[in-house]
Amino acid sequence: MRWGGWLVGKGKEEGARVVGRCRSRVTIVLKISRYATYQLVRIGKMEYRDGYKLNHGSHWCGREVEGGLPVDEGGWGRVAAGKLPKHNNVSWRGNSCLNDGKSDTSVIKDLVGGYYDAGDAIKFNFPASFAMTMLSWSVIEYSAKYEAAGELNHVKDIIKWGADYLLKTFNSSADSITQIAAQVGVGDTSGGPTPNDHYCWMRPEDIDYVRPVSECHSCSDLGAEMAAALASASIVFKDNKAYSKKLSHGARTLFKFAREQRGRYSAGTAEAAIFYNSTSYWDEYVWGAAWLYYATGNSSYLQLATTPGIAKHAGAFWGGPDYGVLSWDNKLAGAQVRGLIQLNHGRPQPLQYVVNAAFLATVYSDYLAAADTPGWYCGPNFYSTDILRKFAETQIDYILGKNPRGMSYVVGFGNHYPKHVHHRAASIPKNKVKYNCKGGWKWRDSTKPNPNTIVGAMVAGPDKHDGFHDVRTNYNYTEPTIAGNAGLVAALVALSGGKTVGIDKNTIFSAVPPMFPTPPPPPAPWKP
Repeated sequence: MRWGGWLVGKGKEEGARVVGRCRSRVTIVLKISRYATYQLVRIGKMEYRDGYKLNHGSHWCGREVEGGLPVDEGGWGRVAAGKLPKHNNVSWRGNSCLNDGKSDTSVIKDLVGGYYDAGDAIKFNFPASFAMTMLSWSVIEYSAKYEAAGELNHVKDIIKWGADYLLKTFNSSADSITQIAAQVGVGDTSGGPTPNDHYCWMRPEDIDYVRPVSECHSCSDLGAEMAAALASASIVFKDNKAYSKKLSHGARTLFKFAREQRGRYSAGTAEAAIFYNSTSYWDEYVWGAAWLYYATGNSSYLQLATTPGIAKHAGAFWGGPDYGVLSWDNKLAGAQVRGLIQLNHGRPQPLQYVVNAAFLATVYSDYLAAADTPGWYCGPNFYSTDILRKFAETQIDYILGKNPRGMSYVVGFGNHYPKHVHHRAASIPKNKVKYNCKGGWKWRDSTKPNPNTIVGAMVAGPDKHDGFHDVRTNYNYTEPTIAGNAGLVAALVALSGGKTVGIDKNTIFSAVPPMFPTPPPPPAPWKP
């Protein structure tokens, strides 16, 4: 498998073409982001490491690689749902929720699989799609780094597990759809006549109650986000032509649905509004269209992504509190591929925003470097690629323990890390006892450390004053999420190896037609 593309064994003409296409990438990025104001937080006098050792372990996977995060191989099984593959070796996890979708009211009957969102067993398509897109983006840009660490096939397995589930949640073989299964499970913490995934504290393997399916018919944000996930995954699996084509077709179907069935998915269900309330679908239009352009080469998607009206509705003209914050809710900064560094305005669970900012700063720095551009101006100030990268390094340093508390917020890294993670499966021992809905509460409320260490999981993080309470019942501090940990994976792989190994200049363009006309063949040799 030649990830080096045209740079491997090619002549000057094609080598120049690589640079041209890379410059075109920056041109496209700048076109998408031409309405944005580029701002950066300046970095003061701090010590920096030369780079990071790769381990994309986080919440899912990986083994200890050259001093990276010490997570055991196969750890992604900690959040995987359904019938786990034979190579899963997380001893305290097993098959779970094998009846998802089989309720009387569900239109789609097979919703087994996918990933649980966090410390519970609910499956939300919205943040899960964002997580898969972030992982795919990191593989597209840094496949050589994954391969060097022996983790490329592993992370592709993780993406495929998520993508396969997303394909189940709508009629992926159709050209047009009218609904999506948006969520499996219920999160009402107040209890009631029936058990649910938040009120109960149970291992996923022990869940025996019916899990309702929430379906949406007007959910542009969800449709476009899922389209981005499948489109980016289709690039990751471009060498598997049949599977890549299936992903690409599903992405196009979803985006068509998103454009035709206007509305916010969280406006249709109370559950979504409480836990993952989407504020707009315009940023998903830009995000989804950008990924579909790279996945298909169809310039109509690029035209849509750069339409001034959509950019205006997405918030690209204004500097509101969420402008430039890349998260499961706001994709504008990702679509712009800008290093606009803001976090979450003092709200809880901040680290998911920190890692996304670190990844954006690094990948944008690498984009500029690949185009022989030393930095970028913001007003009168020039910000070099080194400043971007050093900013990202300081953010990861903070998460790994270089903070006022001297605490690592990644479980299993360092000597001082959270021991009471808000995660049902990790907090209940696998002791051959089936704890019912309320039976697990004693483990939820226990002051003892979790019996199962969810090594590599980044928790929600401290408050705005650097305060942190290692308490299992407070998810604002101790709960890991797949959306947050996807950003950690992306940031770590981007920073690994320092500046010596940059982005893959070719893979993202695999479906894009040449931007320059093919030169004519050389003339026939002259004969006297």
